Amino acid sequence: MSSRALLKVYHRLPPIARSAVATVRGWYLHRSRYGKESATLAAEARERDGWTPQQWETWQAERIAYVLHRAATRVPYYREQWQRRRRQGDHAAWDLLENWPLLEKAEVRKQPRDFVADDCDPRRLLLEHTSGTTGTPVLIWRSRLATEQLYAIADTRTLGWEGIPRGIRWARLGGQLVTPVRQRRPPFWVWNAAMRQLYLSSYHLAPDLIPFYLDALARYRVVYLAGYPSSVFALAQEALRLGRRDLTMLAVHTNAEPLLPVQRETISEAFRCPVRETYGMAETVAAASECRSGRLHRWPEFGHVELQPDGELVCTGLLNSDMPLIRYRVGDRGSPPADNSPCPCGRSLPAMGSIDGRRDDVLVTPDGRLVGRLDPVFKGTNAIREAQIIQDELDHIRVLVSPAPGFTKADETEMIDNLLDRMGDVRVTVELVNTVPRTSNGKVRAVVCNVPAEVLNEARRRHFRQPR
Repeated sequence: MSSRALLKVYHRLPPIARSAVATVRGWYLHRSRYGKESATLAAEARERDGWTPQQWETWQAERIAYVLHRAATRVPYYREQWQRRRRQGDHAAWDLLENWPLLEKAEVRKQPRDFVADDCDPRRLLLEHTSGTTGTPVLIWRSRLATEQLYAIADTRTLGWEGIPRGIRWARLGGQLVTPVRQRRPPFWVWNAAMRQLYLSSYHLAPDLIPFYLDALARYRVVYLAGYPSSVFALAQEALRLGRRDLTMLAVHTNAEPLLPVQRETISEAFRCPVRETYGMAETVAAASECRSGRLHRWPEFGHVELQPDGELVCTGLLNSDMPLIRYRVGDRGSPPADNSPCPCGRSLPAMGSIDGRRDDVLVTPDGRLVGRLDPVFKGTNAIREAQIIQDELDHIRVLVSPAPGFTKADETEMIDNLLDRMGDVRVTVELVNTVPRTSNGKVRAVVCNVPAEVLNEARRRHFRQPR
């Protein structure tokens, strides 16, 4: 039976049976992520938090050398690529990272098994699907040891940094289809008893349904929350509006979307706890987490990160040497760290700059300028639950707004003026909606550019031809 057919069968189950299925799945996930080595791996991760920059530099150089050698000699895709280059007279050294071409996701989607080392049996590896934000997911194979390392490091640098013990009741607000999307009556969640996790659907966050989510958090005695910033923000706004004081968390960790200042402030106020940003992806070629000093620290064990001149992140995976992804275009854009001085938290993990969003989530002005970091457009109002900026044409911008109580025409006018300040001579139309559309994995894309590539390229060429 196909996964789609299985999902249809699952959605026909009563809620208590769905939670039973989630618990069985949770048991399997917990068993695959944690083992007898987990405590040792976590202790080693804590020790590495205190390494000097020189120690990290030496370790990463050695690990990159190992991964490149393994990729060039044991991984079919790369081995054939280098053999082809040699036949064409290319004598570039494959032990230098800069001699490797950029790797597109489409290549990994097209032939994923060719990226698995030939001394590995995929049947003995753990298989994971990426969430497929842009369409088709990527298949990732990983050994059990690499998986245990992944979660030992992740737990150490999220829960561990906040002093949160394992085994507490927690919730994840995400894009798994735990409830039929068309369902309009609670529950919009399942209880995974194996992991003491309340999994909340991010697809049902309509204003009239959010109070049910808040009741569930209280009823299941959740004390730690992880989720998409846009989704947690929607819960936080409603909690404040309703004056809920029964929802205190130890911490909230956000992922998958940039965390905006207004979101951080609102979430912290609603749940009376610190809010920490994290960064990562299923391919595990880069990751980072925020410390108590507010700095985003990169996890060097996961990968080597190159920041391209246009802000694009290109990553070489170091954790998963059985399916190495070399100079992989993850699809995200970022900025260099604002401060490279020693962090007050005492950890020497390298700083990571802000994550500005998807590589494609950049608007282009009619004169060819690229415009990113558009969250200041909404600065000055707390009367917006969520919003999405869509560019359909070079001179036309649509803004989908899910208004909160108190949203006025003045808020709309200020938002339009802020957008015009950044985009210049364009038309802006505002559409009020109950909820902003989600991607296939339940995320909100803050900015969407639908302008054809050839139009964008021509606008940029005109811009660069202009005299300076």
